[in-house]
Amino acid sequence: MKRSKHLTAILLVMILTVTSLFAGCGKKNTTDTSADATTSEATTTEPTQAATQTETASQDAAGVAASLPREETLYFAGQQWGAINDYNPFSSNSNNWWIEQNDDARVMVYETLFMYNQNDGKLYGLLATDYEQSDDGVFTIHLNKDAHWSDGTTVTAEDVVYTFDAHKRLETNQSSMWTYIDSVEASDASTVVITPNKENYNPLKILEVLPKLYIVNKAQMSQLEADNGNDKDKIKTAKNENLIASGPYKPYYDDETKVVVIRDDNYWGQADSMWGKLPVPKYLAHNIYIDNNAGAVAFEQGEVDMSQQFMSEVWKMWEDDKPVSTYLDESPYYECVSLPSAIFNVTKSGLDQVAVRKALAMATDYEQIATTAMSGYTPLMSDSPPALMNPTDTERALIDEAQLKDLQWQGKQVDEAKALLDEAGIKDTDGDGYREYKGKKIEFTVQCPSGWTDWNSALEMVAAAGQAIGLDVTTLWTTAAEWTTNYLTGNFDVIMYTYAGASISNPWTRCFQTMHSTPAKDGENASWNYGRYNNPEADKIIDEIPTVTEEAKLKELYTKLNKIYLTDLPCFALMYRPGLFHTVNESVWTGFPQADDGSNVPPTVLTDGYGIAGLYNLTLAAK
Repeated sequence: MKRSKHLTAILLVMILTVTSLFAGCGKKNTTDTSADATTSEATTTEPTQAATQTETASQDAAGVAASLPREETLYFAGQQWGAINDYNPFSSNSNNWWIEQNDDARVMVYETLFMYNQNDGKLYGLLATDYEQSDDGVFTIHLNKDAHWSDGTTVTAEDVVYTFDAHKRLETNQSSMWTYIDSVEASDASTVVITPNKENYNPLKILEVLPKLYIVNKAQMSQLEADNGNDKDKIKTAKNENLIASGPYKPYYDDETKVVVIRDDNYWGQADSMWGKLPVPKYLAHNIYIDNNAGAVAFEQGEVDMSQQFMSEVWKMWEDDKPVSTYLDESPYYECVSLPSAIFNVTKSGLDQVAVRKALAMATDYEQIATTAMSGYTPLMSDSPPALMNPTDTERALIDEAQLKDLQWQGKQVDEAKALLDEAGIKDTDGDGYREYKGKKIEFTVQCPSGWTDWNSALEMVAAAGQAIGLDVTTLWTTAAEWTTNYLTGNFDVIMYTYAGASISNPWTRCFQTMHSTPAKDGENASWNYGRYNNPEADKIIDEIPTVTEEAKLKELYTKLNKIYLTDLPCFALMYRPGLFHTVNESVWTGFPQADDGSNVPPTVLTDGYGIAGLYNLTLAAK
């Protein structure tokens, strides 16, 4: 039976006072710091005192990291694979567990202006307290005056302005935000004004930056630029070992087996204007496992407290009296916010026919996908009927479900799918068991990377559905690199992919990525709408939505757009999937966020966005 939950809205616990250990990243500093290195042979052959101290700190950190105090350390799995590359928020590939700068950034070390909470679709203040948006889309953001950097200096509006400008200047992965921004200015030391680009007006694209973009220390990062000769390529690949950040943790140690951050006991967030206290664990440690199976074994044995790995039939662990919990008591066990979908290349003959696309969606067995491919970690389509919206109440409230009912399907509708194809004149005319279109057998592949077992299983069921209704559908497994190239260039018949999941700009971003016309031609890289679907009416609605704030009008527009989607079907969701697999082992720690605990902390693994609030509610499990 599943372990009973612990209500942890506000946990009043005494945090053990501990001496802060070394703040270094466990890397040796061999820089000669002597006053005159050219006049003494000893200074070039003997380590300086500073270098010796740094090396000693590195060795001590490595020693502690090898055996971290278990009752002070929260262990993670499933977010880090292989050694990290750097600590640089300008980098395009840090491969760093604590520096993931996605729609809902991880905020243990670097921090964002706001945190997104997928539970209620709201932003919560972090480095900023609040913002105002004028009728013409100008954002005025007020910083938290208590916020300071790890070196004790205040976080200022100039730091924010520098951050935005640097991404533009360095042409980072985040620089696309400037497509929608005209200027970012400091009106005073704690106020930032973001003015939209009137020629490309979209306040939603500005809003989504606020919980996504790490704010950096201007003094430290501008020095990093200078140290690298202001060469943008060198700057973006710099290690940035001597970072200054504002978050509750700082780098402590990392190698090929483990990444560790240590609590900064001078963290500004213990001010009454923010959390009012420090996070409970002194160390956050992520072990690096060779594969999911190794991580799952470690989790079941209590060596991992917080796992983001896919583990099939997780409920069997608590049936075996393991102290394991998920965010929800019953299936789907996790909060599902994304829509892994079968995307049609509508430029291909046969697949350019709506009847073929709709028939395949109707015939697919979603219940089998839910139970077999997803281990029950997805709501049934009967509970959340097909639409562009994810199954959360926040998104479903934006459409009139009654208006969509006649356009939706339930799955396993083989007879209805056959009738639809017959009505469209797509029949088996030569008796080989397969239907033809324009005299040619309809045959196509459905593809995704090999080894993505839940996706592989789902596409096998899609192929089986196609065969059942007279379409010659087969599976194609590729490498992840080939799959990426294929969906970008349109080199596919049907490909499985997930458009945007949960963020402050969704469901708009997902709708845009799914249906807005792309300028990419055959063989060219598309940045969205990989199936090359084109509908001017859909484009018009998608362009209008970001300019509308009135709820009734938004509901009208989203309902119209979903009608077009369900009619034309450029893709169809195969499952609803958790944004993160939030699974906990309470052998050492308890008080993890759960759906009914009253805390409103989302299941984002205690690291992403407002999910970090869960670090302040933990307590040690009773012995």
